[in-house]
Amino acid sequence: MGLFISKIGIDLGTKNSLVFVPKKGIVLNEPTVVAVSLADNTILAVGEAAKEMTGRTPDTIRVYRPMKDGVISDYRVTLAMLRYFLKKVVPRYQFFKPEVLISVPAGITSTERRAVIEATTKAGSRAVYVAKEPILAAIGAEIPINSTSGHMIVDIGGGTTEVAVISLGGIVASSSLRVAGDKMDQAISEYVKRKYNLAIGENMAEEIKIKIGCALPLKPELTCEVRGRDLAQGLPKNIKLVSTEIAQALQEPLQEIVMVIKSLLRETPPELSADIMDKGMIISGGGALLKNLDQLISQTTGVPCFLAGDPLTCVARGAGAVLDNLEVYKRSIMVKR
Repeated sequence: MGLFISKIGIDLGTKNSLVFVPKKGIVLNEPTVVAVSLADNTILAVGEAAKEMTGRTPDTIRVYRPMKDGVISDYRVTLAMLRYFLKKVVPRYQFFKPEVLISVPAGITSTERRAVIEATTKAGSRAVYVAKEPILAAIGAEIPINSTSGHMIVDIGGGTTEVAVISLGGIVASSSLRVAGDKMDQAISEYVKRKYNLAIGENMAEEIKIKIGCALPLKPELTCEVRGRDLAQGLPKNIKLVSTEIAQALQEPLQEIVMVIKSLLRETPPELSADIMDKGMIISGGGALLKNLDQLISQTTGVPCFLAGDPLTCVARGAGAVLDNLEVYKRSIMVKR
């Protein structure tokens, strides 16, 4: 039986999607991007291949990012993408459909949740379970979610930042903010445009963030070569950026994230906030990789802050852990439709 895949966990992210298969681990980790040929409405590429086309396509091809702010913004394209993921992961000769566990933002509406369930079912799954991202992130970060003490997780993805206080296996208080990795990239492009009169593409902005992005100035400073189009002359131009400038450019989105963490700390029952003060909070998600972010959060909230191990894959690994013990979790964290 070992060759069949009966369960799959999907972290359907705004920026990246990861697929987890029990006993195999993460089998797919690709950008949530789809390239569509407009002439005959067919999918040309998904994932990394489609992302490389961003900003480089003729009028006959469109590159979509079907998820916006953690939820489906383009149903048809999301469906095609999920189908592609399942096809890639499930062996061709397997005739029965797998059960799929999919992560959704904690602040999702019931309509948005139905769209996820429907798309996943149509893409070829037998049963769909929906679990909230902060819970999966916490499980993936190895937080003992079923204990009586309170734990705080801050999951910063591409489209949303999810902050949650978890105790006894459930979410006691949570907040979902549609400011995360994408908004950071935007802030960087806007800064470069304002200060240097240079237009840069979204992939370039993301590259700057990954290379030299930081929440607090770094010592020694890092620099990065940036290619873009000079808005005055309309010609290509290169400039050099330093990390301190990026810390400055990211002030606004980071402040919003800090504000949400602070307001959730204020809403947390005193017994649990004492636990959080004691143990600190954990940050996960791709956005957690921003240099010095943990320090910025500790400094501004007064609560210790730690980076989860391999933050980018926390939600997917959490989904894997849930799949391994589906019976145990079915009652507590799942919404089955």
